[in-house]
Amino acid sequence: MKRRSVIKGLALLPVIGNVLPVEAAQSGELQGSLQGFKETTLSSFLDETNIYRSMGVEPIINCRGSYTIIGGSIKLPKVKAALDAASNNFVQLDELAEAAGKRLSELTKTEWGMVSSGCAAGVKHITAACVTGGSPERLIRIPDLTGFEKTEVIIPRYSRQHYDHAVRNIGVKIITVSTAAELEKAINPKTAMIYLTSGTPGAASDTGQPLSLEVIAAIAKPMNVPILMDAAAESLTIPPVHLKRGADIVAYSGGKTIRGPQSAGLMLGKKNILLAAWQASAPHHGPGRDNKLDRDEIVGMVAAVEDWLVRDHDAEWKRWLAWLDVISKRVSGISGISTKIIEPVNLNNKYPVLHIIWNPAKYPVTGYEIAEEVGRNKPRIALGNRDEADGTTSIQITPGHMQPGEEKIVADRLYEVLSKKRSFKPEMAAPAANLSGRWDVEVQYALSTSMHSFVIEQDGNWIQGTHKGDLDTKNMVGTIDGNEVKIKSTIPIVGNIIIYLFSGKVNGDIISGDIHMGEYLTAKFTARRNTTKLPKQKVMIPGGQPLAT
Repeated sequence: MKRRSVIKGLALLPVIGNVLPVEAAQSGELQGSLQGFKETTLSSFLDETNIYRSMGVEPIINCRGSYTIIGGSIKLPKVKAALDAASNNFVQLDELAEAAGKRLSELTKTEWGMVSSGCAAGVKHITAACVTGGSPERLIRIPDLTGFEKTEVIIPRYSRQHYDHAVRNIGVKIITVSTAAELEKAINPKTAMIYLTSGTPGAASDTGQPLSLEVIAAIAKPMNVPILMDAAAESLTIPPVHLKRGADIVAYSGGKTIRGPQSAGLMLGKKNILLAAWQASAPHHGPGRDNKLDRDEIVGMVAAVEDWLVRDHDAEWKRWLAWLDVISKRVSGISGISTKIIEPVNLNNKYPVLHIIWNPAKYPVTGYEIAEEVGRNKPRIALGNRDEADGTTSIQITPGHMQPGEEKIVADRLYEVLSKKRSFKPEMAAPAANLSGRWDVEVQYALSTSMHSFVIEQDGNWIQGTHKGDLDTKNMVGTIDGNEVKIKSTIPIVGNIIIYLFSGKVNGDIISGDIHMGEYLTAKFTARRNTTKLPKQKVMIPGGQPLAT
């Protein structure tokens, strides 16, 4: 859909509970979809009484997007009001799920709706539903699928990613396919469902691609294989576009674009599948008991959908563009800086994005370094960055989860850091050691110690070689600057990527320091040069085929 025309007939739909405080509407706070938000100033953002600062945690201005690691999104006032109202009473959760399912069905023009404990949990519950068919005898045996008829899930290769775990947690065997012919061959009586993810324009899941949803549906429907489309970060369409394209269920994150509760997910589609998925979720015992969902989150998610239908999305878009214009004008006067706004047409993370661009050969700093500088210092600002093939670098501002007034803070802060006089960095210092050879690496995780190994080849300041981890061996690259050693190892596993960033100092035959593992936090390491010499041995080559084995 386009940036949503407001559905006139739904303009009077009540938000659940009808509890938005009258005082907020009359207090001089911002109106429209921003009602309930006060203008943020630098002083108010840096207020030392902030609840997070009282815990020793520094708040962040979100110019990055709806990333779970920084909190997803800011709940809208109507959602907050619904959450608060729902927390004041007890209710039987199955009755509430039934009422919510019906209400969501009416709002979204689908067969049924279900609120889950996040999108990934919803994917897990739907997988359980397709595996068990609603049988509690099967449900309580998960992940042991011995004796089950449905034990396989098909995933197109373009959809293999971190969220595979939500499917794999049920104990199924993942079958990966790359073509329509492979899909047709893979479907068999053991196939429980097909799982795929939506993407950006040109993605393989898009209409017209060789293994698009339409192609998958044409093959799967005659064989009665359900299709789950994971559209976590997409804008909600009424009715959901993926259901019209052939999916049986579409899964959304409640706490991203829809701006409902961060720990809620929204599942829409076939009623029989969603009823079985609810059976597999908390408060019921089984594989979904660990994905507990509170009553207020269900109500808050329904309120978010209700609010989505009456929000003026065009006005919202214009406001985002206005915020980006404030930032763009502030930094455009800096020599060497250019800006452009890109307005995506797809539904995934559908926000305009401001790109601030420069040539690091003329202004000696990269987008990554700027992002680190503003992300680690007050006022903390999370933003994107990238280096282009043409040698330019940039930072990106996404306004979808900014709050009113933050555009001024961001504009001033970026002007400050991009106006700094910066000198070109000197070349790296001469290496303090030759690291070539084999190294035994002790890694100290939070709960265990593991032995890894390096095989290093050194060319001046540059390092390359291999890193053997707990289970895999992959290539690594790095540098030695004086006695400072930095090594990067990337271990791709189907559906996942593990990145080890080793940072330490060399002292004789020992390198020690820290490992940054991205979302998997940090560890310590100590590497010792392996001086063991393998025994000398002549190699005899037979003159022909062996005479004995």
